[in-house]
Amino acid sequence: MAGLLFLALALFTVGRAGAGKNGTQTAADAAALAAAQSYRDQLRTGLLAALGGPAGQAGPAEPSGPPSGPSGPVLPAGGWEDWLTGRVGSPDAACGEAAAYADANGAGLTGPCRVSGGPLPVSFSVTVRSSEPVGRSVVPGTENTYPTASARAVVEPRCAAKSPREQKPPIEVVCAGQEVSIDPGHPEDLRRAVRALFAVRLAD
Repeated sequence: MAGLLFLALALFTVGRAGAGKNGTQTAADAAALAAAQSYRDQLRTGLLAALGGPAGQAGPAEPSGPPSGPSGPVLPAGGWEDWLTGRVGSPDAACGEAAAYADANGAGLTGPCRVSGGPLPVSFSVTVRSSEPVGRSVVPGTENTYPTASARAVVEPRCAAKSPREQKPPIEVVCAGQEVSIDPGHPEDLRRAVRALFAVRLAD
């Protein structure tokens, strides 16, 4: 009977550790996605500005992008094609969002957010550690065991430029084999087009 009780307690500990690992993975996914979404928002805002549209047309902010000044986001100089391909922007600044999202999900970064790639695609990788240990149990050492998890999120282009980079708006891009015109003279179309130009996803 004692053996069966020990086995049941051990299985309970394994289940609790698995639940903790799942929660920590959620925190890692959220942190990586926050950095990637922040960088995507930088690209949207910079592209809108380069095309002559107000930055606010990019839509509601998700994680914040580059630092703001008195008149709005402080953006590096760049032509529309530079923003479309990710040659400008600050992936390192976007990494600043990762820690807050890890913390909001009960974990903390174990090291810096890592950026790789560029121009697009660009990936953001993080490793987090749970703020809570597995807890005391019949399995020795679990009270000092903190689950860890890693995640990587990628910002990818959905479209490629067709117009030469020197061309003034409106411009033509190719998305999934179809030509799309981006014209600042039509604000709603411009907002919708710019929001569709970049994809964010978790990577294996």
